[in-house]
Amino acid sequence: MRLGHVLLFLTAFTLAFGAVPAKKAAPAKKSAGTAPRKTAPNAKSATRTSTARRGTRAAAPESYRATHQQSPSLDRYREIQQALADRGYLKSEPTGVWGPESVDALKQFQQEKNLQVTGKLNSLSLIGLGLGPKTAGPLVMPSPASLTPAAEPVSLPPQPQP
Repeated sequence: MRLGHVLLFLTAFTLAFGAVPAKKAAPAKKSAGTAPRKTAPNAKSATRTSTARRGTRAAAPESYRATHQQSPSLDRYREIQQALADRGYLKSEPTGVWGPESVDALKQFQQEKNLQVTGKLNSLSLIGLGLGPKTAGPLVMPSPASLTPAAEPVSLPPQPQP
């Protein structure tokens, strides 16, 4: 009785997951003047055993999909241009429109800071301009006095003995 259950389970499993054995291909007809192919004893058959099609893939969940970086807003461009102007790289007024003058100013800045000279905004250039990632607030460092231990040790009340 148990053997029957096991066989039924294996049959259902193979049908459910597409692991149906592939049909053997009919022997190829020999044509005149061709030598038969030799195959290694452990070579896998070219016949696919899965019912899945080649090249199809399930869509990734929305949370796994890569998102592209959005371009900065006009205010962010103006902020970057202002930082370049404050350092003397941009000669025109910051407008928020990223044009050839802004690219040239950024290239000069990148060259002087020994960064890769591309004229494109990247994280190292923004950090060099003091415009790194926006945070919720300023970083507050604890004072050295708050890091030193208290002058008098705190004593704990005695614990009752079991």
